[in-house]
Amino acid sequence: MKILLTGATGYIGKRLLPELIEQGHQVVCCVRDKQRVPREGIWQNPDVSLIEIDFLNRIPQNSDLEDIEASYYLIHSMSDKSHDFQTMEDVSAHNFVELIKKTNARQVIYLTGMANEEMLSKHLASRKNVEDILNQCSVPLTAIRAGIIVGSGSASFEIIRDLVEKLPLMVTPKWLNTRHQPVAIRNVLQYLTAVLDKKETFGKAFDIGGPDILSYKEMLLQFAEIRGLKRHIFTVPVMTPKLSSYWLYFVTSTSYSLATNLVNSMKIEVVAKNNELEQLLGITPISYKDAVKLAFQKIEQSNVVSSWKDALVSSYADNSLLEHIKVPLHGCFTDKRLKRIEGDVEQVIENIWSIGGDRGWYYGNWLWKLRGFLDRLLGGVGLRRGRTNAHAINTGDTLDFWRVLAADRDNKRLLLYAEMKLPGEAWLEFSIVEKNGNNFLQQIATFRPKGLAGRLYWYSVLPFHFFVFDGMASNILKAKN
Repeated sequence: MKILLTGATGYIGKRLLPELIEQGHQVVCCVRDKQRVPREGIWQNPDVSLIEIDFLNRIPQNSDLEDIEASYYLIHSMSDKSHDFQTMEDVSAHNFVELIKKTNARQVIYLTGMANEEMLSKHLASRKNVEDILNQCSVPLTAIRAGIIVGSGSASFEIIRDLVEKLPLMVTPKWLNTRHQPVAIRNVLQYLTAVLDKKETFGKAFDIGGPDILSYKEMLLQFAEIRGLKRHIFTVPVMTPKLSSYWLYFVTSTSYSLATNLVNSMKIEVVAKNNELEQLLGITPISYKDAVKLAFQKIEQSNVVSSWKDALVSSYADNSLLEHIKVPLHGCFTDKRLKRIEGDVEQVIENIWSIGGDRGWYYGNWLWKLRGFLDRLLGGVGLRRGRTNAHAINTGDTLDFWRVLAADRDNKRLLLYAEMKLPGEAWLEFSIVEKNGNNFLQQIATFRPKGLAGRLYWYSVLPFHFFVFDGMASNILKAKN
């Protein structure tokens, strides 16, 4: 089949794409920015093609999509900083319907959230509204309603991991007693692929969940048990949603906007009521503990396919990298380091591609951590996003409080854009250049200030630049894996 996959660079989309290719389908990946797509791996498969569409804008006629036979709708705006994410999801859904009804598609598959309670959070209500919009289309809809998805890199998994691994003692809000039915990412992918072109699922909605119904407190304690950690959790009734959001924000790697949406959703019981899809498709549900164990197998093998943190909406509302891909030359302050490579060039490249996360920044890591802490206090992302994989970097990935604009290993260039709170814009670029027959590491930090505050900021941190940037470049040359 020829399939349109929206949200192809998102957490689910990145994992679903290999499954569809393995099953012999042709997949047209719909992305908002082609610059985010890596230039290697499955993206070079002849059965994968790219099309650039922003569903927040009216979509022009495209003859390449007329022969689409099915489509996955995986567009979500939950963590966008805009408080009007419901309107964004509404607009995206309507534009998608206008697009898909001009094709030969005979099925739309939508992964959404369970909405069985009368009182829903804004997030769950918005997802339900999107489902209603998609149902208005002449193309039959199959809605897959999931609760918490447990898998390496999922928002819920990483938040639980942060809480368990960082806090031996937790004083928590009462919503930790709310019941949920978590589902393993492996099962989610099985459901998404198994319903494809299955007429029994057309025009229907199905809840999916694992075999366990657990409170958040039970999930935390079972997670700790698997990790061999002893944890004590006490719930209190006085923690307001706002305080709960700040609690999640400062302890975990989530953004404040995502923390707010999560807290509002976590207060709603999410238990499957319509779960016959399990029997219809012959899928064996994976327990919560086994799902956690499988997730850590991926982490320990440095084989995390996707992470919620890599989605652009997890940090800022501007979803285009094109605006920043070209580093400005005028009206900027720069710190440029050029150091001759005496040893193995490939080792230097490997060091560049290993920067950030647990490896750190090669010099003054305590200063980087301090800067990350200050960024969190100001409402920024800080350093806690880390990196998805220990050695692989792809365009669009997060790297602590940076975003990867270009990761061109063939041309020996890595370009980062700062997503920390700054009175201006900042870029950090690493490249290997050749001069007079010698190889050099070129490291350039660029800052484009906004007003007087930006200039004062640059001069205030200038004394640290000599040590930090020079030390970082020197140690990148020396480091050994």
